[in-house]
Amino acid sequence: MTADKTGADNRFLRLALSLARRGLGRVWPNPAVGCVIVRDDRIIGRGWTQPGGRPHAETVALAQAGGAAQGATAYVTLEPCAHHGKTPPCADTLIKAGVARVVCALGDPDPRVDGGGFDMLRAAGIEVVTGLCEDEAHVDQAGFLSRVTRGRPMMTLKLASSFDGRIATASGESQWITGPAARRHVHAMRANHDAVMVGAGTARDDDPSLTVRGLGIEHQPVRVVLSRHLDLPLDSKLAKSAKEIPIWICHGRRAAPELISVWKDIGATLIEVDEAQATLDPTSVLEALGARGLTRVYCEGGGGVAASFLMAGMVDELVGYGAGLAIGAEGRPSLAAMGLSRLAEAPRFELVECRDIGGDVLHRWRATPSTP
Repeated sequence: MTADKTGADNRFLRLALSLARRGLGRVWPNPAVGCVIVRDDRIIGRGWTQPGGRPHAETVALAQAGGAAQGATAYVTLEPCAHHGKTPPCADTLIKAGVARVVCALGDPDPRVDGGGFDMLRAAGIEVVTGLCEDEAHVDQAGFLSRVTRGRPMMTLKLASSFDGRIATASGESQWITGPAARRHVHAMRANHDAVMVGAGTARDDDPSLTVRGLGIEHQPVRVVLSRHLDLPLDSKLAKSAKEIPIWICHGRRAAPELISVWKDIGATLIEVDEAQATLDPTSVLEALGARGLTRVYCEGGGGVAASFLMAGMVDELVGYGAGLAIGAEGRPSLAAMGLSRLAEAPRFELVECRDIGGDVLHRWRATPSTP
């Protein structure tokens, strides 16, 4: 392959990746895929997975291209599906459209696909090029890949704190430690995750709505609350909006039957999970959410929930918002006690982004390979 051709392939595949990101948080349990159809170095069709997971990106792009797709190159961010579901296999759709080449960033480990899409294309005489932009695609597909290979969604843990790591004063005042730009960024992060998760303490103390606001986005993520005993206020914003915006409550086996009945009547989805010591088991929580199709979960605390998921090795990405104020030791820490005695026991993360955001500092980290 010539350098010019490789350069063009990378360029169009990166465009497909940017299109795919439009589906993040909106297409679960399906992956967010992008597709660009190119003929004679001209884009004739483009698409991304639509809300709810259908139609698929290839179908949308081929519909735009029409008959011009004959002999064209299709740039796809994830291996075209090879199985019959509610729609025909995308590999078959590409074959019928008559494309000559398919350039794909990443294979699909789903057992129903797992190389089968590429095999179908090659058997039909279509040239298949793989491996380009693989690292970028892997980052974008982290949630889908996690659910398929680990049985749980990827989890992003968000912490907004003062310079000295406090999330509130001793009296509980926390609005607002960070500024408007950081808070707007939080809403954008909510929007590209399937669900927003908090613990019962945060739900009681802050009475959050956990919705996306101020961005002109109608789509809302699932709200997930962790409450062992279901002892959540029935007059809260979450309870009052349960019939309009999904709320899932993970609880323990000893939750009172009458509270289970009340929350179901309100419109909540109740999910029973295992307990670990005096809290819900983080692994059981994420596996239960993965079993229901979630691929990306955005956790907003509080400190006990954050600490338990960190110590369980369930945090895939950390997003921190640091403000230039100091609250002091009497303030509430961003993390509860983790029981560490040695630094070697601490979960470690690699810095992937650090920048100013409206006078605060945004820093983003990913779990290192040595982290469970």
